[in-house]
Amino acid sequence: MTVPKLLAALACTLSLWAAMPSHADDAGGLRAAIGVERARAPAPHYPRAAFEPSRVLQSVRLSPDGRHVAYLRQQGEQRSVWLLPTAGGAARQLLARTEADELLWSRDGRWLFVKARRSLQSLSIEGGSGVRIALDNPRAVIRVDPSQPAAVVLRERVRTPTGERWPVVRRDAHGRRTLLRDDDRFVHDVALDARGQLVALLRFDGEHDALYRVDAAGGLRELARWNVIREQAVLLAATPQGDLFLDGDTGGNFRRVLRVDREGVLHTVHADPRGEADLDQVVLDPATQLPAVVSYRSTVAATYGLGAAQAQVAAIGKRFPGRDIGIGIGDGPDAYWLVSERASTLRDARWHLYDPRSGRIRRILEQDAEAAQPLPEAALARKLPFAYRASDGMLVRGFLLLPPGKDPARVPLVAFVHGGPINHFHADDYEGIAQLLANRGYAVFESNFRGSTGHGRDYALAPHGDYGNGRVQQDIVEGTRWLLAHGVGDPRRVGITGHSFGGYSTLLGVTFQPDLFKVGVAGAPPADFGWSMRWLHEFGNQGARPDRSLAASMRLLGLDVDDPASYAHLRAQSPLANAGKLRRPLLLLAGGEDRTVPIREVISYAAVLRHLGKDVSLYVEADGGHSPSEPLPREAYVYLMETMLHRYLGGARPDAPSPKLRDYLKPSLRVASKDVEFLPKR
Repeated sequence: MTVPKLLAALACTLSLWAAMPSHADDAGGLRAAIGVERARAPAPHYPRAAFEPSRVLQSVRLSPDGRHVAYLRQQGEQRSVWLLPTAGGAARQLLARTEADELLWSRDGRWLFVKARRSLQSLSIEGGSGVRIALDNPRAVIRVDPSQPAAVVLRERVRTPTGERWPVVRRDAHGRRTLLRDDDRFVHDVALDARGQLVALLRFDGEHDALYRVDAAGGLRELARWNVIREQAVLLAATPQGDLFLDGDTGGNFRRVLRVDREGVLHTVHADPRGEADLDQVVLDPATQLPAVVSYRSTVAATYGLGAAQAQVAAIGKRFPGRDIGIGIGDGPDAYWLVSERASTLRDARWHLYDPRSGRIRRILEQDAEAAQPLPEAALARKLPFAYRASDGMLVRGFLLLPPGKDPARVPLVAFVHGGPINHFHADDYEGIAQLLANRGYAVFESNFRGSTGHGRDYALAPHGDYGNGRVQQDIVEGTRWLLAHGVGDPRRVGITGHSFGGYSTLLGVTFQPDLFKVGVAGAPPADFGWSMRWLHEFGNQGARPDRSLAASMRLLGLDVDDPASYAHLRAQSPLANAGKLRRPLLLLAGGEDRTVPIREVISYAAVLRHLGKDVSLYVEADGGHSPSEPLPREAYVYLMETMLHRYLGGARPDAPSPKLRDYLKPSLRVASKDVEFLPKR
């Protein structure tokens, strides 16, 4: 079968599968998709670096008038700002050097606001001079001001002898400051009318978020209040008639587009038609500032148009079947739209311009993308969605990646656990580590275990604090066994890996399920989840915040910082308290400057294991944070993972480390197993 025919067959299989209702599990649909994968041509072996997303193009943004696309371009260590005219012609550089990570367009399309972690710079696309504004925190920018030609709305922080105040101000492209409101509570978001006056705000009040209308004198009338432990909402826009639009799950299970009328009554504007996913993204019409495009991304990625945009969005979607599309709308019938194309088999997003007059689509920024040498899609693993029933009857969702052209029953299987746990695997996200493992001959299982986001509030809150060797871990274990029972993976060669919470799950797996998991690779793993959460609350980088505290977030998960019994339960089931039960080889990876999982916790756990004579290896990136960010530490991370899994599961042998990587690893590999040759002789 040719590659085009295989792609067509897979698209057909997945489209039929996506339309099927969820039953006890997806065994039949998964079998069909596995058959397509097995019939594909085997993939060639690619070097480790090829699986790293290039990051050449970042923050690609369409101007509101649809005339320009601005983007950040990364070349080595240098990042610059570029501008491409949508009508045709070459891109030009606006700023040669910047530390920015986000671009924001002014309403009039004549200015860019270039946002870095601690600063915001205005930049005229016509060459006029702008200003640089210092930000006291990365979350200071609330939104671009839709009522002004070129301004942003910022949240300032003022410390006083009696506490803190939170002024909301407008700063225009020339730096002029206008106070919109001075509040003693943290203001999440605001809505403005056409004259630039505040008409609504969303602010934090204890353990509640409250939505208010603002009258001409600045007085507040509360419309709605919800407990942030259980419900969340984001203010999107206001209409001249006084309606407010929200993105939230208040009053229901799933995040959706909501409208609050003048009487304060809540209405659902749009929710996932499949009834299984949270709203993931909302795009506003630049002319009306009302929701125009909505996207849901869980087991499948789906994007819909609202109102006048419905037909155009549907037409774009037909041009990219089976893809995750993002859309930026230009103002007016002659304005171009920007379309992003993503898939689990696309290392880097592709960018297109859509002409609503003709319906034509043309690719842009292709030269930059090709310069980064993308991997061919035909050689990458598709992400196959499926569902399985946990032993208590709950339907749990996940994904499977298979090495193309291999017999799935004869390959090693790796459970790859996401972090968080407030997080989830997306349908069409490219994941470099999962693709690397598939290329090396492993089947990769990604579980969106209960407690994962993206599938509604009830699903996210289902663990009820059972994060030890309990219900959450059993979802991962039972999903692994379900795959083995359905012919995926060699049961003698099963491993587990993950980072942060995924690292914690890895420790649980090799400690309590050694009959299943033969090896573990754990990145930044808390060895005692309860102790780690208490430390994070008291000393880490996610403690008390002005809009809600980590303690409130933990109560959301069923973990109460003031309840000793909650932590005693986690302590009793922790990998640390049960270190003596470990009888599988384990690799630990950590950052010396981690402010989420302290390095002392990882080192202490490694020392306990060494004292007990356990087979443990420890790698420490001395000045690294919670996750490796620079190219060399990232390569070291995946090389060590490859080496460990090859030794115990029999996947492809990793490429030998370069002299540079070898020199880096020598001092970083603090403890090395005598049975694993991490640094082979030259």
